[in-house]
Amino acid sequence: MKDLFGKAMYDFQTNNSPENIITETSISEEDEMSVEYLFRSYAEMPLLEQKALQLATGKTLDVGCGAGSHSLSLQNDRNLEVTSIDISAKAIETCKLRGVKNAKIENILDFEGEKFDTIILLMNGVGIFGKLEHCNKYLSKLKSLLNPGGQVLLDSSDIIYMFDEDEDGGKWIPSNNDYYGELVFNISYKGEKEESFDWLYLDYNTLQNAAVANGFKCELILEGEHYDYLAKLLI
Repeated sequence: MKDLFGKAMYDFQTNNSPENIITETSISEEDEMSVEYLFRSYAEMPLLEQKALQLATGKTLDVGCGAGSHSLSLQNDRNLEVTSIDISAKAIETCKLRGVKNAKIENILDFEGEKFDTIILLMNGVGIFGKLEHCNKYLSKLKSLLNPGGQVLLDSSDIIYMFDEDEDGGKWIPSNNDYYGELVFNISYKGEKEESFDWLYLDYNTLQNAAVANGFKCELILEGEHYDYLAKLLI
């Protein structure tokens, strides 16, 4: 991994001529993403993210923390004890520069030794699962990191709307997709191209089935304006 996403965040934080990130997926054309969006304050966050932060309690783990905006809100506005992890070294450097107290380069699957009251995975937090077949592995890991009565707060989107309808009103989905929410993501930054990676979007019913199969209770907390939702998993 070239860590281009992290490099973009670090450039923005250090005023090193940041540029927009170019994103492209297996079902969508190139688009530009402003790095500044990753540095938004609580007031600038979508309602789903604000609600998740409101529901966070106790010792909290921020998985895929990125530039640390969610962690900073919980740490500074809510006075919660927050551990922030990301596989991007530059993202973690950025978090530390912004004042995140406990930020670590870590893959959630390798994380050990601590238990939490709340785990958050935001900005399509289930994306890191990569493929539907990996849901059980990730959900089992998340469950193992929770204290009794703990919760996982995550958001995603049902991207069925991105596929064309056939004459009968059904959706035309390419046969090479095992599940329509499985995408291949490509990122470019300052002329460099990142290695392609798998990224998952889960519709709520599929998430609920996977959560129940792994011993969670699953609640739909809030639905957004564009097929997105916030869910809470409880043990």
